[in-house]
Amino acid sequence: MSIDGKLAQANGRLKAGKVGVAIEVRGDRLCLRAVFPPKPESLKVAPYQQRLSLHFHANPTGLKLAEQEARRIGSLLDSGKFDWHEFAKNNVQNSCADWITKYEQDYFARRPRNPQTETTWKSDYLKVLGELPPAQSLSVELCDRLIRTKAPDTRTRKRFVDVLTRFCLFAGLEPNFKPLKGQYSPKKVVPRTLPNDSQITQLRFTIPNPEWQRAYSLIAVYGLRPHEVFLCNLDRFPLCEVAEGTKTGSRLIYPFYPEWAEAWDLKGTLPTVTGRDNTALGQRVTHAFSRYGLPWPPYNLRHCWAVRSLEFGLDVSLAAAQMGHSVKVHCEIYHAWITDDVHARAYQILMSNPNRPQPPMA
Repeated sequence: MSIDGKLAQANGRLKAGKVGVAIEVRGDRLCLRAVFPPKPESLKVAPYQQRLSLHFHANPTGLKLAEQEARRIGSLLDSGKFDWHEFAKNNVQNSCADWITKYEQDYFARRPRNPQTETTWKSDYLKVLGELPPAQSLSVELCDRLIRTKAPDTRTRKRFVDVLTRFCLFAGLEPNFKPLKGQYSPKKVVPRTLPNDSQITQLRFTIPNPEWQRAYSLIAVYGLRPHEVFLCNLDRFPLCEVAEGTKTGSRLIYPFYPEWAEAWDLKGTLPTVTGRDNTALGQRVTHAFSRYGLPWPPYNLRHCWAVRSLEFGLDVSLAAAQMGHSVKVHCEIYHAWITDDVHARAYQILMSNPNRPQPPMA
């Protein structure tokens, strides 16, 4: 969609929300149009329609920031708290929005721009940076206040500390947000309730659409991330190859169980879906699971693969490589969901191995 189409959509949302502020394009930049109070140097006494230059580039990122700023300014106007001094030219030159634009340019100057990096930028960086007030000057104090709005000892607080630290360093500031980071650890996350293998088999047959049943089966057999269903091939069946352009690049995965791989007709057609990036593709799978009344999200099937690999005796480094993450992540996150029963079954398998070490006997 062109920038004109996105602009019309943004202004439609602002109008529907009765914000009282519209976005305009002037040259290659964006500005806001609204009924503002007179500027300090103006001879007028009553509010009148004026334009506020944001210095945001007329691109999708700038438009998203402009819509956020329009809502904030609309609130200030409604409450009578709008102050022109906040938007003085010397503040705008080092605004958060300008630094975000520079940071994005630097990010993609060091990486190829593809669905994988677009997803990382939007989900890991822009979700955090987008909460900064676009027109205000970037400062350590501003970032500090934003971090403190997030609950302590949570994954969200940790993410804001990490991203805003890098962002401030990029802008030449000297942040020290480490004391705010807290004690969050994946090990402290409450383990998910995972289905057992019989439940996974039974629920598969409740999906009436054969293409979505096949997508479900691929995640269960190979522990795929939801979006990877559409980015893999079975040319080396029963191995599954995840293609380049996914979160962690190309890799080979072995089936646990191979009997499922043989019996579940994995090589047929998949659902036809659209999505501009990996996040959008993954959301299509999550929505399908919900639509068909499945009691767990797709990621639970991926976690079951991780637990099952332990029961089969797969070395943790190999399991981590096949799942597409580090051994550290594998141990910190997935092992938190391994129950006593799983440990007991793994132990029985090891002890039943006729080639296991034998103790010396007196």
